[in-house]
Order: sequence, then C-alpha cells, then structure tokens
Amino acid sequence: MTSKIKEQIIAIRDTGLTNMFDVNTVQRIAHEMEFYALVIFLEEEKIKYVNFILTGKGE
Repeated sequence: MTSKIKEQIIAIRDTGLTNMFDVNTVQRIAHEMEFYALVIFLEEEKIKYVNFILTGKGE
C-alpha cells in the first residue's frame, strides 16, 4: 500500500460521510473525490484495506 493510498483513505475517513467498513460507499466517495488509485486498490486489495482500517498498518 502506497503512502498516496493511505492519504486518500484518511481523507475519506476525515469527511465522516461513511463507516469505513462500508467498502462500496468508500469506493463511491473515492470516485467522487477523484481518488482513482484508491478505487482500483479497493477492487484489487480489499483485505489489505480492511487490515489498514483495523490496525492502522499498511504493507
């Protein structure tokens, strides 16, 4: 997980618009915010995303 992806996840979290475990909504918000790298990451690496949300640690 790149630092760019982490920053985008945190930016969405900071909006307070959704529960971060609602991956579909996170992905929709990412698209609306033009975080296209995150949209793709959520499609391909959901387990890494959930791990980051749970632990704050990205690989």
